[in-house]
Amino acid sequence: MSEETNRPVPLTFDAHRIARNLLIFCATAIILFVILDYQINYSRWTEIGALRRMFNTAREDGLASWFGITQTLLAALTLWLIHLAVKHRPGTRWKALGWLILALFFTYLAVDDGAQIHERLGSTFKAIQRDRGVSLDFFPSYTWQLLFVPVFAALVLFTLVFLWRELRTRNARLVLLLAISCWGAALVLDFFEGLDPRHPWNLYGFLAGHFQLDAWTYEQFGRSAYKALRHFSKSFEEALEMLGMSLLWFLFIRHLAVAAANLQVRFLPGRARAAADEPRLA
Repeated sequence: MSEETNRPVPLTFDAHRIARNLLIFCATAIILFVILDYQINYSRWTEIGALRRMFNTAREDGLASWFGITQTLLAALTLWLIHLAVKHRPGTRWKALGWLILALFFTYLAVDDGAQIHERLGSTFKAIQRDRGVSLDFFPSYTWQLLFVPVFAALVLFTLVFLWRELRTRNARLVLLLAISCWGAALVLDFFEGLDPRHPWNLYGFLAGHFQLDAWTYEQFGRSAYKALRHFSKSFEEALEMLGMSLLWFLFIRHLAVAAANLQVRFLPGRARAAADEPRLA
């Protein structure tokens, strides 16, 4: 094989342009999911239940859910690449550890979204406590929040502090704050969604009763104002979660361009690989 064939050919990518285009694509898709949920699912453009469920952003088996899981997994893969790129640099042991923690955290988020781990463990914990005669009535919302929010809050705080140190530009830090704010707002909405309809903190019950929206929502959607408000709150919550992930993925791709600026990848052709693996005879 000639020396010319063995010479590596550099592949160059405009990471900033890729990150920007992906962010535009993700934001457009999220807006489209909310519109399709309103038009096809809740406004009943069709009476075919299977089609409406596919565009229902409040369900875990629709297009929006698939999009969110895929996006989270790709963000996790980007973090793994950053970790590998930083790991082999001298004097970056603690930075590599920080990126490893983020990669593990986001990988778990992708698995959790796909398998609904926190919801199912929360229900399991509540059932076990009920069987033992222990009441959890002191916490008014979903049981999983009681178990997972402290852990998630600690990891999100770590994400914020670590990325604040790693992302040195003002614009990147503003995007980071916006992403974390989206997640925080989504968690607050999820708390309200888990409240009993008669609970004094239930925002949707207050709005439905105070503004007397039942006549309009029954005319538009065939549902009570409380159910309509709760559904659109869930739709908005999912959109905020996905937007927060889109913004973070945007930052990760941009940082990967810095961390792996001089990374070289070399692929061996089939014959060359076979020759390299073939045992040499003495």
